[in-house]
Amino acid sequence: MRTLFLAASLLAFWLALSGHYTLFLIGVGILATVLCVAAASRMHILDEEGQPTELLLSAPSYWFWLYIEIAKSAWAVTRVILHPSLPISPTFTKVRASQQTAAGQATYANSITLTPGTITTGVDGDIFTVHALLKDGADDVEAGAMDARVSKFEGTA
Repeated sequence: MRTLFLAASLLAFWLALSGHYTLFLIGVGILATVLCVAAASRMHILDEEGQPTELLLSAPSYWFWLYIEIAKSAWAVTRVILHPSLPISPTFTKVRASQQTAAGQATYANSITLTPGTITTGVDGDIFTVHALLKDGADDVEAGAMDARVSKFEGTA
């Protein structure tokens, strides 16, 4: 099942990016898809960790929430950067990730990094080191709303 899903996803992505639907390009897309799926199968990465299909149903609501968080953080960082005195307060903090899967922890670390003004700089087990441009950004990460949302997304909360 995961093999078919990967093949369909890769071919759809190829066709979406191509924009041209000639017989030759569709054939090349099918060939590229078969080669990629064969390589993934040979590397034994067609498993739950490599392709968490169980997250598909909850993904759209999580992505929408993350988009809103990115927009809010971008606005806050823009205000600070455009302020004449540049009132930044860079800080490091450590937070515990409550996710139970590698995909969940990767989603949490990447969500922190995608949010302007914060970046996950280190991972030690379930402890993430986060750099924040603003103390408020560090406080938001420490508050745990994103951690809880990612845990809900992965289905462990």
